[in-house]
Amino acid sequence: MSLLPDRKYFLELRRPWKIVSFAVGMLWLLYGAVCYEISDWDIGISLLMGGLTYLCAPWSVVTIHRAIRYRPHAWPVQIVIAILPAMFAVDWVYWLYHSAVGNQMLRWENFKVSMALYFLCGIAWCYRGSLRELLAEIKQH
Repeated sequence: MSLLPDRKYFLELRRPWKIVSFAVGMLWLLYGAVCYEISDWDIGISLLMGGLTYLCAPWSVVTIHRAIRYRPHAWPVQIVIAILPAMFAVDWVYWLYHSAVGNQMLRWENFKVSMALYFLCGIAWCYRGSLRELLAEIKQH
């Protein structure tokens, strides 16, 4: 197994159920950016953080799971590598964006909520298969 995402990983992101769930989540983020008056929640950061979460979170979850379950050589390093895109999507892009546009930041508050959402989304989107296959597997257990 390769540590880095492969072509199959990116093809999985094209599944209709994943795209629809991402679109619903993104609409919620954009609604909040427009309707809530929170200094660090705007359209730009919603698109950046939401998009990066969709692209990276499933890979982070699968990589951490495999490292813990199978304990390959240098598995702690694999966990650190899997956390790097999470840190970028959740905190570093947040800091870069808001520093560039001059918004007041609520960095720690954002970090706690966004990191939890990053991994929850990663868990939801890491399944490799159709929605029908997922529901069938859930029924079996």
